[in-house]
Amino acid sequence: MDHIRNARNFCELQTANRKAHGVNPLCGDIFNVYVRVEDERVVEASFQCECCGISMASASVMTETIKGRTLGEARSLYRQFERMLKEPAGIAVSGDDDQFAVLALIREFPSRVNCALLGWKTLDAALDGRPEVAIG
Repeated sequence: MDHIRNARNFCELQTANRKAHGVNPLCGDIFNVYVRVEDERVVEASFQCECCGISMASASVMTETIKGRTLGEARSLYRQFERMLKEPAGIAVSGDDDQFAVLALIREFPSRVNCALLGWKTLDAALDGRPEVAIG
C-alpha cells in the first residue's frame, strides 16, 4: 500500500536517455518509463502513469530495484518477475524479498497480472530502444 500512496520515482526524468510508452488497452492503463543509462548500467529510473494501484505499486518497486543494476541484470529481473506472476509455482526474484512477496500475491488474480507487468514491459522496451509497447 505504501508504494501506491507514496510511489517512488513518480516523475518525468529530465535526464533520461531512454524512454518508452506503454498501454494496456483492455483496462486503459497508460505508462511512460524513463531511464538514464551510463556505461551499460541503470543510473536512474522513473515513471508516470494513469493506472491502477497494482500498476503503480509494481512500477514503484521496479524503479527502486533496478537502480544501479546493469542492463542485463535489469532485463533478468523483468523476466524473473514475469515468470513469478505467470508460472503456477512461481519463482523467487532477486531483489527486496518482502516487496516481491507481496507482488507475488497478484498471481492469484490472473486478470490483474498484466497490470503488474505493464511498467516492467515498458521498461524492457525503453532498455531496448523501442518507443512503445502494448500489453493485453
